[in-house]
Amino acid sequence: MTPRFPQRPFVPPPDATEIVLIRHGASAAAVPDEPFPLIGGHADPPLSPEGRQQAEAVGARLEAEALARVFVTPLRRTAETAAPLCARTGLDPAVVEDLREVHLGELEGGEFRIRSAQGDPLVRRVFVEQRWDVIPGAEPMHALAARVRAGVRSIVAAVGPGAIAAAVLHGGVIGEICRQATGSRALAFVHVDNASISRLVVFPSGRWLLRSFNDTTHLEQPAAG
Repeated sequence: MTPRFPQRPFVPPPDATEIVLIRHGASAAAVPDEPFPLIGGHADPPLSPEGRQQAEAVGARLEAEALARVFVTPLRRTAETAAPLCARTGLDPAVVEDLREVHLGELEGGEFRIRSAQGDPLVRRVFVEQRWDVIPGAEPMHALAARVRAGVRSIVAAVGPGAIAAAVLHGGVIGEICRQATGSRALAFVHVDNASISRLVVFPSGRWLLRSFNDTTHLEQPAAG
């Protein structure tokens, strides 16, 4: 009999680690002259009511997955997003300091969001030049890249081969992970939606594979009957 080789869906090898990358839910609105509180120089707003609803949707979407661990950053919006998932799975979140958000220098505290909405030329330069450190005092791209890679490695080391981990992170950090996985331009993946899900596979060789990006199907409202 002639052998046949049908197409099959991708299955990670048994010694790989999968990381489910979740962007935190929508955070509180920025208000001029009322900067967010800072932790370690980073803005630390809570989730907005919409963000809390998004967090519940993430928990419902992922509770049936065989998650070994849940990881968050030192910033409260990631812990608040992870809380429904942790409640459903019984997992306690672990903090990964290296995966905190990009530091935005003089535009921290919500100022970047305000300036972006106003069409500020400095914010436009960030995307034209594809680097955060056109902002005075902001994090250089090489420093971001190094700590993000260290953060991913720490997750892989914590859960081991053949496991699935969930990590609730930030848009800039998820964008950098996707850049490193694909070799894209620097900010190609930075426009990731709140509470979206992307999937990264890390092979024992150290190679990264981006399996999916910006999945928001769990946030879609059913049509009215």
